[in-house]
Amino acid sequence: MDSELRQRLAATADADPAQHSWSSSESRWRSFTYALAGIVYMLRFQANTRIMAAATVALLIAAWQADIDAPGWAVLILAAALVWIAEFINAAVEAATNIAAPEYHPLAKVAKDVAAGAVLLASLTALLVGALILAPPLLDKLSSGISPRQP
Repeated sequence: MDSELRQRLAATADADPAQHSWSSSESRWRSFTYALAGIVYMLRFQANTRIMAAATVALLIAAWQADIDAPGWAVLILAAALVWIAEFINAAVEAATNIAAPEYHPLAKVAKDVAAGAVLLASLTALLVGALILAPPLLDKLSSGISPRQP
């Protein structure tokens, strides 16, 4: 390994966040409360997150109605989580970009557009996964005349 690479690795490995951040937490509980505050922020100020919450509830009801098995539940939960995680990262990128580039900058636009594109890709993937898992059992129930479960 050359010396430049060793220096770059050491610079990252030795960067103590407590020395460079006003909000570094040494308490696991405090870290949890910061994460919870982030979730509350998203639900309060990000309209797309509230739409996602409604879509997630609809997904859970549809999965329950479809009587899917445990692996199906796991895949649906992972697909939904992918969308939630992408949306949260998108909001973080937007906030950091707004701070770093308060005036319009083409690269700030790129950062925001790419993060939004990640949410779109995650959403389309989750939609496809949901359709592949939920459509067959729901269509079977509808075509056979079996009434779905009552919520």
